[in-house]
Amino acid sequence: MSLKILRNKIDTVDAKLVRLLNERMRHAHEIGKIKQKNGNGIYVPSREKAVLARVSSLNQGPMTDTAVRAIYREIMSAARAMEKNLKVAYMGPPSTFSHQAARNRFGTSVDYLSCETISDVFDAVEKQVADYGVVPVENSTEGAVTFTLDRLAETTVTICSELYLPISNCLLSKVPRKQIKKIYSHPQVLGQCRQWLQREMPGVGVIPVASTARAAELAAKDADAGALASQLAAEIHGLSVLESDIQDLVGNTTRFVVIGHDRNMPSGDDKTSLLLAVKHQAGTLYGALEAFKKFGLNMTKIESRPSRSKQWEYFFFVDVEGHAEDAQVKKALSAMSSHCDMVTILGSYPAADKK
Repeated sequence: MSLKILRNKIDTVDAKLVRLLNERMRHAHEIGKIKQKNGNGIYVPSREKAVLARVSSLNQGPMTDTAVRAIYREIMSAARAMEKNLKVAYMGPPSTFSHQAARNRFGTSVDYLSCETISDVFDAVEKQVADYGVVPVENSTEGAVTFTLDRLAETTVTICSELYLPISNCLLSKVPRKQIKKIYSHPQVLGQCRQWLQREMPGVGVIPVASTARAAELAAKDADAGALASQLAAEIHGLSVLESDIQDLVGNTTRFVVIGHDRNMPSGDDKTSLLLAVKHQAGTLYGALEAFKKFGLNMTKIESRPSRSKQWEYFFFVDVEGHAEDAQVKKALSAMSSHCDMVTILGSYPAADKK
């Protein structure tokens, strides 16, 4: 077939797509009215997960599932924007990995609020300046993000959902590599690339800064500096990408959580995050955690943080498979209570795909 005939076929398909997309938006708008009437939240992670899984199962190619999911995330983003002008807070200037994570979850049809620190993100959501916030909670190389855990221990908001973002660090600069005398980046990124820096950039100073976006901004103004940041940061600040995919361990991934005021209904594939303060007695932590084994629950994470109110006492952050409304989870939480001074449910939410 000729180029003209093929383009005419695409035009015909586009006309159908636009009609069908608007039909879908009208249905979504009616659903939004019902949710507002019932006082339900606009963002429903379990429904989003179900829609993405369904469209992936319907995909027969040649499009990849990744491409199909990206398109539908934008469709759902536009649908949410029709219901309400959502505002989502994240840490750092545009182009940080937190910004990328927020865009991956909420799309481009919402308003974004840049915050200087993780604590500022929590404040924005708590004070309802933003509807939701996106914060990093752990990295596959460097472990827990302690700033996030400390705020979760004292916040009034809840964890609404989670997502995993593969981290691709790039060496950015406006000068050739051999002229770089110092490298800016966020402390987490410097930790993730520690061996690479020692091997590939010996003698070059490393300077921790508040965000990877700030690192790129500084490198753009400094005649002998580079930055470890994202490719998006290079585009925004006019820097060259001297090397891509920098990491000490393959598969470097950061887990983010979405914080807000909504509570989710069970989806059938959920995770629950808990905050525990065990009694100051021998064996109480063992006794508390034994409840998970007793009721057949898989604990996927445990992390300790010092209490800010009492010296040498600790909180424990625990993730367990299941929803707080599931019968077995309820039984486990009840059994744990005799070993704990406090059991707080930080949120139950659909388990994210790690791919």
